[in-house]
This record gives sequence, C-alpha cells and structure tokens, in this order.
Amino acid sequence: MLIANETFEKVSTLDNRNEYECCTFINCDFSEGNLSATKFIESEFLDCNLSNAKLNETSILDVSFKNCKMLGVQFDRSNQLLFSATFENCQLNDCTFYEMKLRQATFTNSNLEGADFTAADMKDIKITGCDLFNTSFDRANLEGADFRMSVRLQIDPELTRLAKAKFSMAQLPGLLLKHNLRIEG
Repeated sequence: MLIANETFEKVSTLDNRNEYECCTFINCDFSEGNLSATKFIESEFLDCNLSNAKLNETSILDVSFKNCKMLGVQFDRSNQLLFSATFENCQLNDCTFYEMKLRQATFTNSNLEGADFTAADMKDIKITGCDLFNTSFDRANLEGADFRMSVRLQIDPELTRLAKAKFSMAQLPGLLLKHNLRIEG
C-alpha cells in the first residue's frame, strides 16, 4: 500500500511491505523492529531510533536521516538497487555496509565507530566531520572520496583504492599506521 505525504510522530511500529513516499518520521522508535521489504522514498527521519532494526530487502531511495540513533543496522541486507541516503549527526556505530554501492550516500558529523565498509564502492563519497574509530574500509573503492574534517581514520592504502581521495594533514598518521612510523609536526 502506498502512503504518501504523511507525518509519523512517536510511533514504534510500521506495517512493513508498505511504500512510504515523501513521509516524515519524527521521534519514532523502531529499534529492534522489523522494517523488512518496506520502501522509503524521498522521506525523512528526524530524531529517530532505528538501532538493530531489520532492513532485509528494504528500499531506501533519497532518504535523509538526521539526529538518528542507528546502532548495529545491517544496511547491506537492504535492497541495494538505487540505494541513496544522507546521514547527518547520526550514531551509526557497528553498522554494516559490506559490498554496498554507496556513491549516492553522504555522511556528515556522524559517529561511525566500528562500522564496516569492507569492499564497498564509495567513489566520490563525502564522509566529513565523522568519527571513524575502528571503521573498516578494506578492499573498498574510495577514489575521490572526501574524508576531510573526519577523525580517528585508519585506512591501509595497500588494501584500498584511494586515488584522488581527499584527506587533511592530521589524518596522515591513520594512513601510515601499519608502518609503525612516528610523524612529528
């Protein structure tokens, strides 16, 4: 069933398998919930909790997440066809984006501690102002990606495609960590 142009506030369940187009979700708690096979199109989540929500075959198309708590979400189980999302001021600790095509995603001022981007296609992506402690980028395509202003970055350039990626000087130690070098300013 198509649900369009609706605002949902402080709800904790949704009928999955519905299609939500141009909807707004405010202060909703979908933690541990089952959102499998649901379609979210041009929708916005504000101050919501989606921690450990099940997203099996969920479609996320032009969706904005702002100030959301999304711990442990396995985005790689969602429908990856045309996946596009923006994450701003979100907690995305321990989320999984394994082998996803994320060229249409942006991450701004978010916490991505322990997130898994292994083998993801992140060409030209923007991950700015984020905490990337223990985040895995092994075998990812990060060509042209913008990591400026992000902190606690650790990437092995020998395991990751980095041509034309953008980093600040302060991030240099995180690119050379495996070589056990001391860099002094």
